[in-house]
Amino acid sequence: MQLFFPALKLHYMQLIDTHCHLDFPVFDIDLQSVLSEAHSVGVDQFIVPGVVAEKWGHLLKVTGANHGMHPALGLHPCFMKHHKSADIERLESLLQCESACAVGEIGLDLFIPDADLEQQLAFLRPQLELASQYGLPLILHVRKAHDQMLKELRRLQLEAGGVVHAFSGSEQQAEQYLKLGYKLGIGGTVTYDRAKKLHRIVKNNPLESFVLETDSPDIPLSAYRGERNVPARAAEVAQVMAEIRGEGIERIAEMTTRTARELFKTLG
Repeated sequence: MQLFFPALKLHYMQLIDTHCHLDFPVFDIDLQSVLSEAHSVGVDQFIVPGVVAEKWGHLLKVTGANHGMHPALGLHPCFMKHHKSADIERLESLLQCESACAVGEIGLDLFIPDADLEQQLAFLRPQLELASQYGLPLILHVRKAHDQMLKELRRLQLEAGGVVHAFSGSEQQAEQYLKLGYKLGIGGTVTYDRAKKLHRIVKNNPLESFVLETDSPDIPLSAYRGERNVPARAAEVAQVMAEIRGEGIERIAEMTTRTARELFKTLG
């Protein structure tokens, strides 16, 4: 695959994809090729968030078998029909014995059809409590529910913070997350010309406010619409951020990688 900025010496940089679902079946056949492609452009560490309890075992197997992969465990708000109350107890038992780097992907989603806020909160709150208990950062999925999420985060004041994945809120909401110690995950959406609000957020906030992510296989970059997303494209996200901010890509790589390592302690 030809990247759209081939002149860059990406092999001198280290990048971290802080959100990619490499345990999904779409990667079963060619995972090693996907990882090799990522390594070739400097993406050498990958955070793989869980979404449903029935898939945690497979996620841990995949991350355990591949160097540079780090598991997070959580119950995603878009899969409520898959969740059971016993999953919270199982999550706690796994957090006691597995080297999870975060609790996630968890959150609130009022964009999906028939969203039930109270049901989502019933699973979100005990997961927030577990993150607090084990001193782990959060990986948050939030759509059309930023004010509700901010209310929950203010209530607990988690010291470990976390990432608001694929941030889609307002500039004011971004400021509130940052004040609470959370980072904003920047991925494929930033490559679209229409994402003016996100461009302003990327341009006007300190660089340490952001981490790179792809959400592979989802949220493809503008140049790859309709295609499976892959972690290698985190390098292209970094390039777009550099253009928006008027900074070198080396600076973007250095700071986003440093921020990710400070946030997710198991990355080293």
